[in-house]
Formats: sequence, structure tokens, C-alpha cells
Amino acid sequence: MSAATDTTPPAAPANAIAQSVRDSLVIARRNLIRMTRIPEMVLFGIIQPVMFVVLFTYVFGGSMKIGNTTDPDVYKDFLMAGIFAQTVTFATAGSAAGIADDMQKGLVDRFRSLPMARGAVLTGRTVADLVQTAITLLVLAIVALIVGWRTGSADPTSAGEVLAGFGLLLLLGYAFTWIGALIGLSVRTPEAATSGGIIWLFPVTFVSNAFVDSSQMTPWLRHIAEWNPFSATVQACRELFGNPGVVQSDAWPMQHPVWASLIWSVLIIAVFRTLAVRKYRSAAS
Repeated sequence: MSAATDTTPPAAPANAIAQSVRDSLVIARRNLIRMTRIPEMVLFGIIQPVMFVVLFTYVFGGSMKIGNTTDPDVYKDFLMAGIFAQTVTFATAGSAAGIADDMQKGLVDRFRSLPMARGAVLTGRTVADLVQTAITLLVLAIVALIVGWRTGSADPTSAGEVLAGFGLLLLLGYAFTWIGALIGLSVRTPEAATSGGIIWLFPVTFVSNAFVDSSQMTPWLRHIAEWNPFSATVQACRELFGNPGVVQSDAWPMQHPVWASLIWSVLIIAVFRTLAVRKYRSAAS
């Protein structure tokens, strides 16, 4: 008579997704604590967009033609969606530099020795950067209100639509931090990551409808601007904020900017998160 043998396979991890979430939150907490201990990181991140608001509002206001007017108040309301979007995308450079710094200091190798999800290191970092971006965006919105920006200045809007606009901005910022993560893993120094994380953002943000009416561009450049993911979010925010300057165009992203913004942001996250995690595994192996 043979003894009964337990053939039950070893239990799988209780919940791999839950573990990945917990690990990501731990890394995010670590980066947020570091942020509070180096407050100049947040301070400098706030000063730059505030300077953009003041400079663009008072230097270019009155010289930019929006629709059929050069009224500086109209340009002020037109401008803010572009400044908000530029601010959240420029957080890419900070993400790239932070990850490159962790790589250079060997922190990534220390994380590898711990029983944690591989993607949690990058996810935690991008979540912490998203929190910093949200703080910067809040301060920037207050400054915009101080200089005279108002929602509903062109079309009636609601609090829900305004919040949805800021939600799209944060989603775009989160998507771009994954591009920064990939850049940070692909270079050798934080200095190179900072340069690589910001230099490509200038054509993305300026060849768009953020600061000028794209309908006044040459046809080929206007086509590029209208299919720019950045432009879709700016257009969506102007619609949701009820601000002037919503471009009338036959391009699908300009006709359906909210959906275009969502699709672009989700697509960027899906593609660059996959590439960044793959790069992380190969860089840390």
C-alpha cells in the first residue's frame, strides 16, 4: 500500500499585481521623501513655469493675433492651456535626470537585490514625479488666476470640465515621464539625461498650437502642429476651460481633442513603459 503523495504545485504569488502596486508605492514614497529633503527641486520646478507665464503674458500679450484680435486679455486666456501643457511635459527632464542619477549611484543594483517587482522601480519614480507635477500645476494655476486668467472667458464651462482639463494635463505629463525614464536609462550621466530630456521638447511644444494660432502657420507646418499629441491636449484644455483660441480645423485631433489627447497619452504610456522596463532589465542585468 503506497503512501499518498501531495502533487499540488507550489502556490503562485498571492497577487502579482498587488505586489507590484505595493512595491511601486514604496519606491514612490522614497522619492517623495527625498523631494521634501531637497525642497529646491520643487522650488526650481515652480519658478520656471511662473516665469513663462509672466514673460509670455506681459511681453507677447498685445502682439499676438488670436482670431481677429490682438487683445492682450484674449491672448492671456489663450496662452494658459499651452503653458500648463508645457509645464507638465518639461517634467520629463527631471525624470530622466533622476533615473540616470540612481543608475550612476548604484541604487538600481541595490533595488535588484530586493524581492520586488522589476517594473516597480520605474513606476514608483514616475508616480512620484506625477505628484511633483501636480503640485507645480496647482501653484501655476494660482499664479495664472492672479495675472488675470479665467475659465469660461469664451464659452460657458463647469467645474467638472475644468477638472477634466487638468486631469488630461496630468495624464500627458505622466506619459511624458515614461519617455524621460527611457532617456535616463539610455545615457551615462545625469547631465546628459537633463540635456537629452529637454532638447527634443522645444520643437514638440513650439511647433504646436500652444503659443500661437496654428491656423496662421504655413500648410505643411500646420499639419504637423495639428497632429502633435501636445496640440491635442492644449486644444482639449481650451475647450474644457472655455477659453478662446480653439482652432477650427479638418484634422481629426483638432475636431475631437479630448479623445485624441486620451488616445495619444495612453499610447505613449503603453509604448514607452514597455521600452523603459525592457531597457531597465537589460541595463540592470
